[in-house]
Amino acid sequence: MRPDAVRHSLDVELAAARRRRGGDDPRVLDVGGGSGVLAVPLAAAGCVVTVVEPNPNALATLSRRAEDAAVAARITAVAADSDALGQVVAAAGFDLVLAHGLLEVVDEPKNTVAAMAEAVAPGGTVSVLVANRTAALLHHAIAGRLAEAGRLADDPEGRLPTEQLLRRFDTAGLTALLTDAGLVVELVQGQGVLTDLVPGSALGQDPGAAETLAELERRLAATAPLRDIATRLHAVARRGGTVGPV
Repeated sequence: MRPDAVRHSLDVELAAARRRRGGDDPRVLDVGGGSGVLAVPLAAAGCVVTVVEPNPNALATLSRRAEDAAVAARITAVAADSDALGQVVAAAGFDLVLAHGLLEVVDEPKNTVAAMAEAVAPGGTVSVLVANRTAALLHHAIAGRLAEAGRLADDPEGRLPTEQLLRRFDTAGLTALLTDAGLVVELVQGQGVLTDLVPGSALGQDPGAAETLAELERRLAATAPLRDIATRLHAVARRGGTVGPV
């Protein structure tokens, strides 16, 4: 199956980073990278990855995954919170900085994004993947949980009191967050635009349906209004300035 829209976008950015670096391996920073769901495949694809993660259990799993995939030498794990990012990684040291599933749970997302913008090299990109408040509202309403849908609509952070996450985002809010950090937003797209809506039983009826759905998902990921009701929102934002070696 082809990569989804998010991974396709990352592959494009990594190819551009290799060109900027004259063929050298891209430097990737995965903030809140957890157990290496992104870091290990990226290292296997030839990247040099630094993971900043405070949870020791997640870091232990990351270490095992990296060893099993024979990429431990390409991954550096740093035990730290995103709040301390500027103290544990070099400024302008990375071609691509990731925060996937992080901004929903940090205390101050503005501070986290500002630190990420400092960590990315001029010409490099920041990639964030966040929960979409509009999708959460729709899913609750469709399931008949109308009171919860109403609370999601009314809550300024787009969350329910019982939820562990601190906030959800919409397209405008995510774009403003990145722009306020001095980044230039080049892409906002959805993840789960169609794949989270099509039942598995429908795919089982056609051997080629999964591949067709994946291609359709990738093609429509940035198309409004589908993008704006996707389960997750993905944004790619670039740091301006003179592009030079990292």
